[in-house]
Amino acid sequence: MKRVLALFLIAVLTLTMLAACGAQPASPSDEITPENPSESQKAQESPKSGDGLIKVGIVNNPPSESGYRAANVADFERVFNEANGYKVSTFYSLKNDEQLNAAQQFITDGVDYLLISAAATDGWTNVLENAKQAGIKVFLFDRMMNVDESLFEAAVISDMEAQGRMAVQWLLDQKLPEYNVVHIQGAMGSDAQIGRTKPLDEQFAKGTMKCVVQQSATWDEATAKQIVESVINSGEKFNVIYAENDGMARGAVAALDEAGITHGKNGDVVIIGFDFNKWALREVLAGNWNLDVQCSPFQAEKIHEMIQALERGETLKEKIIINEERCFDCNNITEEDIEKYGIGE
Repeated sequence: MKRVLALFLIAVLTLTMLAACGAQPASPSDEITPENPSESQKAQESPKSGDGLIKVGIVNNPPSESGYRAANVADFERVFNEANGYKVSTFYSLKNDEQLNAAQQFITDGVDYLLISAAATDGWTNVLENAKQAGIKVFLFDRMMNVDESLFEAAVISDMEAQGRMAVQWLLDQKLPEYNVVHIQGAMGSDAQIGRTKPLDEQFAKGTMKCVVQQSATWDEATAKQIVESVINSGEKFNVIYAENDGMARGAVAALDEAGITHGKNGDVVIIGFDFNKWALREVLAGNWNLDVQCSPFQAEKIHEMIQALERGETLKEKIIINEERCFDCNNITEEDIEKYGIGE
């Protein structure tokens, strides 16, 4: 019995020693850590472009939309190009469904970063979820969208509602005997339209201002002119034109000029525009318009800086960056202001 027990103990000891010999500890070079990733992790984290360029897909509104948009597109072309290390694909449309399809195609194409100025605020959740699942980092620019903040890295935007509040407060400060407003809106559902409309709608609801007409011209100058012509032909009284971009304000003023209606400083109709095109600011300086509100088109450099930080493995410190903006009226604007803040020519 003792012999059997001894043989059994020897067998157990032998097996234990063999198991210990087979279980060699991992060497430091084999450990999978943030400092020493596995080969599969390296493949996932390295740039997808074979030429070493960072692949970027940009979804934006077309430069023909407005002077603001032309400056915005030019800003991104200046920053995002091969000379700065980017392989860029762009898509332009004023239609949200077309933008959504283009963004999804960029995801399928395997871009590293997706940059979006959405035509409309809604409908983007699924696409951004797809981007996140694919490991593609998303930046929003110019405009916000209605999505969870976890779906994008950062947003470099304008506060469109704050712009509208600047304009409406300025209008209230003029203490006009009455406010009969022709409100010409931008593309419905866009962040710019929603933000610039809301403060005025609040005044309509309070009864401090009367809405003569509220209609979208989809940022188009000719359509804005037609809207004002219709109001003039109707005979309805109005003394304020609140146009949600400079181009539409110019179209509205053309209709007034053809009808012989005075406007601007000491005129019968107050003119308000948005975007700070240089030519529009010159109209304010000349007293032909009363107020223009800034919307900065320059977001590309900040996004470039954040992308480079991510490429270095850094964590972004800011989530939503709002451009600092201002307004000028016909009593305080100077030629220096136009040169410093105006866009275009």
